[in-house]
Amino acid sequence: MKLYYSTTSPYARKVRVVAIEKGLGARLELDLASPWPDPAAIVPFNPLGKIPVLVGDDGLVLYDSPVICEYLDANGGGPKLVPAAGRERWEVLRRQALADGMLDAAVAIVLEGRRPPGERSTDAPRRAAEAIRRAVAAIGTDVPPPAAPFDLGAIAIAVALGYLDFRLPELGAGAAHPALRDWWHTVRERPSLAATRPP
Repeated sequence: MKLYYSTTSPYARKVRVVAIEKGLGARLELDLASPWPDPAAIVPFNPLGKIPVLVGDDGLVLYDSPVICEYLDANGGGPKLVPAAGRERWEVLRRQALADGMLDAAVAIVLEGRRPPGERSTDAPRRAAEAIRRAVAAIGTDVPPPAAPFDLGAIAIAVALGYLDFRLPELGAGAAHPALRDWWHTVRERPSLAATRPP
């Protein structure tokens, strides 16, 4: 399998963490393909020009990190990262959606900051930062217990917190939520997260 990725993309990091957790890390061929400033290398595989993109051994092309993660979960070993049914399934997917929303807001702030100063919006980053703070507060009341499985929801939360640490430390992810801060300081040392830290 080949993964088109960038070392700083949190969405690609989530896929890489899942691959490692599912015992597929060694099978994943990594191909650096940053979509910025020109997505030409990605467009043949994803018309949206976004990463990550996974090309399976059988030629199946998948994009969007939740889809790729479900594929890896279905094809790797070990416990399922997304339960097959019931309330637990929806809770895992809800946590992933909240974490991915945090990432969307964080990436929007980062990209806005790269625009020429005279063209930057002040309102959009402010609204995105407020969304991130609300999401962190919500996660702070719903922290996975220490013995809980490291499922896709937990992976997505960990990757989102890692991206905030990397790009937007001023938002103080988890600082006001001791349970979340303690969970993050423990989980970030997992081999899958340590191996995929951005440079």
